Amino acid sequence: MNVRVEALSPEFAERACAMAAELALPSPGEAEFALQLGAGGWQLQELGENAAGPVRVDFLEGAVAHRRQHGGGNGQMIAKAVGIQSGVRPTVLDATAGLGRDAFLLAQLGCEVTLVERHPLIGVLLADGLQRALLDAEVGPIVQRMHLRLGNAIELIGSGRLDAPQVIYLDPMFPHRDKSALVKKEMRLFRPLVGDDDDAWQLLQGALELATHRVVVKRTRKAPNLGDCTPGYVLEGKSCRYDIYPKKTLKGGS
Repeated sequence: MNVRVEALSPEFAERACAMAAELALPSPGEAEFALQLGAGGWQLQELGENAAGPVRVDFLEGAVAHRRQHGGGNGQMIAKAVGIQSGVRPTVLDATAGLGRDAFLLAQLGCEVTLVERHPLIGVLLADGLQRALLDAEVGPIVQRMHLRLGNAIELIGSGRLDAPQVIYLDPMFPHRDKSALVKKEMRLFRPLVGDDDDAWQLLQGALELATHRVVVKRTRKAPNLGDCTPGYVLEGKSCRYDIYPKKTLKGGS
């Protein structure tokens, strides 16, 4: 996918040029997509006719804010999947961070969450969203529990550079699957940008070695198991399910 970096107004030109050099991307140049910097931070924009709107990471407004204000708390299926319960807030490694929405929810519920993202452009959006959210009085304490690591999760796990978390959470992309956390315009960017996670089975194997208590894999409801590994149990909703691979019981006080 051809991507250029550009400033939306002159005062951001210097920072945009620096980012272009860091990512080894043209600024300007012919492209299908643009990583843009403006007053609202970094965003990824599809170019050309019938282009969808920009995609950015925003933990303060929109769907994330609605979920934060009106979600089901510890009763949400993802909370049950990772083992949140009275007195238990496991440490979580989100090895397929994406736009960070599930990681934010877990941090809101009290978990320390390490986010790993291997695509550098998505990493830019994540870092920008986290930095802006830190300045907010209400959301800042939540994102302080979110720790971003850029790189390939398989390589990071294999290198021993990650502390062993209690829970590893995976939500990989698969062929012809709409990642449930994404809306249509975001899928138009993620498919050509990220592609399918063809190494998801390898990531699951590494996760099962590293996690101390369990690995959780988010899947569409009717999708096959990841690889040839059968989960210990499954939590199933209307559109998605969570395959849980337990290694040890999570325990805590009251």
